[in-house]
Amino acid sequence: MSPFFAEFFGTAMIIVFGGGVVSNVLLNKTKGNNSGWIVITFGWAVGVFTGVLIAAPHSGAHLNPAVTLALVIAHKFSLSLMPVYVCAQLLGAMFGAALVWLAYKKHFDATEDGNSKLAVFCTAPNIRSYWYNVITEIVGTYVLALAVLYMAEPEVGLGALNALPVALVVLGLGLSLGGPTGYAINPARDLGPRIMHFFLPIPNKRDSDWSYSWVPVLGPLLGASMAAVMFMIFN
Repeated sequence: MSPFFAEFFGTAMIIVFGGGVVSNVLLNKTKGNNSGWIVITFGWAVGVFTGVLIAAPHSGAHLNPAVTLALVIAHKFSLSLMPVYVCAQLLGAMFGAALVWLAYKKHFDATEDGNSKLAVFCTAPNIRSYWYNVITEIVGTYVLALAVLYMAEPEVGLGALNALPVALVVLGLGLSLGGPTGYAINPARDLGPRIMHFFLPIPNKRDSDWSYSWVPVLGPLLGASMAAVMFMIFN
């Protein structure tokens, strides 16, 4: 498998599991309706585990533009390859979101609440305060990127054996820091599905909340950059 398709399918798996578990918890008439936050965080963690396991042997399993940026800054990855990886991650997230919509199509039809439908695709803060929301995303992605930098194979990314450790980091971040903003910690994870929410024929959907869309892009990129600089200073 080429690195492009490894990043594409690995990121898609994150969204299939993550968007799928949010659908199961929030949409009407599902078997997991109202099963709660812990179920959601475990679903996302298993998605990361699966995505890393698939992609690691072929691409290093970045699966996140912020992680790719951190690896570039830390001189563990080539800047010239970054556009290909980021494009694959964004397209993979869009593909994964489309699969979730297909799997839960009848439950989207049965749900009237537009906010619940939007939450399947992208994050939103419970208290909207843009710069504090950015700070939350910075802190969460800083922790994620720092963990990945210490796990990463030289000049590639995550090895397959790090699928479980990085998934546990994501699980912990969801449980510990996910409350304020829904822990995007990944620009592609948020932006790709948000674009699909905009285009998909979802009945009675609300707007795609573009006024917030820059937060889960800027915050993770800043957090990952800070982690990479710290990594460079102390290593």
